[in-house]
Amino acid sequence: MGMTDSRIVAVSSGKGGVGKTNCVANLALFYASLNKKVLILDADLGLSNIDVLFGIAPKYNLKHVLFGEKRIRDIIVTGPLGIMIFPASSGVRELTELNERQRLRLLAELDNFDLPFDIFLIDTGAGISDNVLFFCSAAQETVVVVTPEPTSIADAYALVKVLSRDFGEKHFRILVNTARSEKEAFDTFRKLAIVADKFLNLSIDYLGYLPYDQHVKDAIIAQKGFIAMYPNSTFSKRLASVGKKLLDNPLNDVKGNIQFFLKKALKIR
Repeated sequence: MGMTDSRIVAVSSGKGGVGKTNCVANLALFYASLNKKVLILDADLGLSNIDVLFGIAPKYNLKHVLFGEKRIRDIIVTGPLGIMIFPASSGVRELTELNERQRLRLLAELDNFDLPFDIFLIDTGAGISDNVLFFCSAAQETVVVVTPEPTSIADAYALVKVLSRDFGEKHFRILVNTARSEKEAFDTFRKLAIVADKFLNLSIDYLGYLPYDQHVKDAIIAQKGFIAMYPNSTFSKRLASVGKKLLDNPLNDVKGNIQFFLKKALKIR
C-alpha cells in the first residue's frame, strides 16, 4: 500500500461506554497483522485508555508535549505488532478542552514528526466537547461507534448534527457495537440514518457491526487485543470485514497524510 492510500480516521461516539477504544485497539491490531504501518493518537485527553488496553505504561504522554516539556517523538510508544501510539494523559482536567496555543503546539509537533503510515486512527473522547469536534473535523472521515441503546443513538445523532451543521463535515460512517444480531445492528443504523436524512439532509454510511461477546471483557482484563485472543470468533471475523471496508472504500479520495490533517486542523476555530 502506497502513501497515497493513507487514511486518517477519527473514531468517536456520542456517549461513553460504547466500546469505542476497544474498537480502535482491535482495528489497529487487524491492520498491523496485515503489515500496515499503524499510528494511534489517543485523543481522549482527560481519560486515556489505549495504553491500558495494550498493557503499556508510557513514561510520558501528550500532556508533556502540550505543556512544552517533551517533543512528540519522545512520547511515542510501540504496542503489539509495531503499532505506534501517542499516549494521552489520564486525569488531567485542564486538557479536556485544549486552548488554541495547545492545539497549535500539537499541530507543530505533528508537523515535525512526519512518519510514513498506512492508517492513522484518532481515538477521540465521547460527546460533543471542543476536543472531540476538533479531532473529528481534522480527520478525513469520522467513524461513529453506536450501540442499540436509544441513548447511544440519540447522542450519536447529536454528534453528527454538530459536526455537519457547524463544521461542514459530510463523511460519517456508523459502526454498531455490541449488537445481538445483524438485524438489530441494521435497525440501529436505520434509526440514525432516517433522522440524519430527514433533519440534516445527510446520507450516512453503514460500516458494519460487531456482535456482543462476553469474552470482550476478558480480553480487556488480560490487556490483550480481543482478535489476538479469539481469532476465530464471530467478533474477529466481523471486525476484519469492518476493517477492510474502512480501508478499501474511502468516503473521500483525498490523499491522507499529516500535512492534510494539519491544513484541515488549522482552519478550525
